[in-house]
Amino acid sequence: MFQQNIPLEFHPEVKQALEEGKAVVALESNVITHGLDYPDNVNTALAVEEAVRKSGAVPATIGIDHGTVLVGMNREQIERFASASDVPKVSSRDLPMILASGKMGATTVASSLVIAELAGISFFSSAGIGGVHRGAQETMDVSSDLIQFTRSKVAVVCAGAKNILDIGLTLEFLETQCVPLISYQSDDFPAFYCRSSGHKSPMRMDDASTIAKAIEMNWALPGGKGFVITTPTKEEDAIDSKEIELVVQAAVRHAEEEKVTGNAITKHIMKAIEQATQGRSATANMAVLIHTAEVAGQLAVAHHRYKSSL
Repeated sequence: MFQQNIPLEFHPEVKQALEEGKAVVALESNVITHGLDYPDNVNTALAVEEAVRKSGAVPATIGIDHGTVLVGMNREQIERFASASDVPKVSSRDLPMILASGKMGATTVASSLVIAELAGISFFSSAGIGGVHRGAQETMDVSSDLIQFTRSKVAVVCAGAKNILDIGLTLEFLETQCVPLISYQSDDFPAFYCRSSGHKSPMRMDDASTIAKAIEMNWALPGGKGFVITTPTKEEDAIDSKEIELVVQAAVRHAEEEKVTGNAITKHIMKAIEQATQGRSATANMAVLIHTAEVAGQLAVAHHRYKSSL
């Protein structure tokens, strides 16, 4: 199937759901290729999809293979992405080149949003969004995820942003760009596997049907595009934010001493967190992916129910 000259290959389950107007939740493939080690990445990807189904929605894991966009993957495709080496991380900026070259690519939040909108999928789930990096006043390091929220008409369900980022500046950026941001059944803006980033959310909403109505109102208003909904991970799966912050601060100082720059800083900090938590961060990572997907499915179903009632 082609959409505006972009080759889209729909998984049969996803294709049927979209044709029947059912709730569908898009998922990124970057977490399969770059987030976890094999076979944890396969098991987690399948568990995330099952969490969406448990909520009554249909999962659509997105990736790129031989210049074709996969809108939903089968087990064999997930296995191949999980075990392949050197699969490039593809952001929205990289999509034209990867598609034209016919290469394989793992989608990030930003590129997944582009494809979700193209495929007619209204909801997307990610454990953590990108944000404004620490020291961005000098480096100008701001995630393309934040820019894409202003361009793609998709509701994003996430567990906030990782503590390695400057959460305060991330919230300021979203406010400046007029991106609606709410926290579902929580007062705080979460930080991935930490239930709170230490920052209050600009708005709390507790009712899924009211959120569905707010999303539709946003899209009916001129310029309304992305709509961000945060949900904290479960208490039993969370890691204390103060513990992580101390590790991050130490890792940032060490990176400066070792002259670590660019994208390598994030990997440097994440490795430090994994070592300091003795692997607990990897387990928490898997848990937050699954929980966020389940909530995204619930909200997608509520949104579908609201639209059907109009």
